[in-house]
Amino acid sequence: MENNGIRGGGGRGRKIKLTLKYRRILLKLSGETLGGAAGSGYDPATLKRISNEIKQVYDLGVEIAIVVGGGNIFRGLYAKDLGFERCSADYMGMLATVMNALALQDAIEKTGITTRVLSALEVKSVTEPFILRRARRHLEKNHVLILAAGSGNPLFTTDTPAALRAVELRADVLLKATKVDGIYSKDPMKYNDAVKYDTIAFNEAIEKRLNVMDMTAFTLCMENDMPIVVFNIRDEGNILKIVRGENAGSLIHAKTSR
Repeated sequence: MENNGIRGGGGRGRKIKLTLKYRRILLKLSGETLGGAAGSGYDPATLKRISNEIKQVYDLGVEIAIVVGGGNIFRGLYAKDLGFERCSADYMGMLATVMNALALQDAIEKTGITTRVLSALEVKSVTEPFILRRARRHLEKNHVLILAAGSGNPLFTTDTPAALRAVELRADVLLKATKVDGIYSKDPMKYNDAVKYDTIAFNEAIEKRLNVMDMTAFTLCMENDMPIVVFNIRDEGNILKIVRGENAGSLIHAKTSR
């Protein structure tokens, strides 16, 4: 939804002129992203860079919710190799996302932004419970939301709660941060003849069997007409380009033209 005109700062103490394609975004970050090049633990430089990019977009008047994974600490999907029961492992992975949410909160608040961490699992001392009306109200108050513990249910990747929260919070778009600059016909890391799609419809992505995200999440977005932009989080400035409507990544949408 493109927004033009003047919008009050909503507590930011100023009015900002907007020329934006998206006013409310759901950003899906993998846990590995927070680990920088290593993909594990935390990389302070990466946390600072991502926080500064979020600050740039926030200062334009964009409302931001973030769903973060836990793969830099623990991945429930691979825990069976360690002998863990799958559901128990998935709950461990959800707790890892709470740790990541707190790390993001600390980094983002250092830029001067007010944040709220909402968790689908109850962790009273450091998070608020995810309550939909409360979450929407936080966005209206210009708080950046950091959403932890997925949906609170095992057997799902963080793609699915990202899609769910995007729909619930009435986001204009779901931004899926990856290590590549969009969606390709085949793995661009392996094949030089891989073709990038700047835009593609949901049904065409299914027909071509493109691996955008897990099928539950993808179907949820398709059925609710929630556009997805897949982009490279390592290229600085991409989030800003996307909210302005500039070409950065690949857009998946409901129709053959948008």
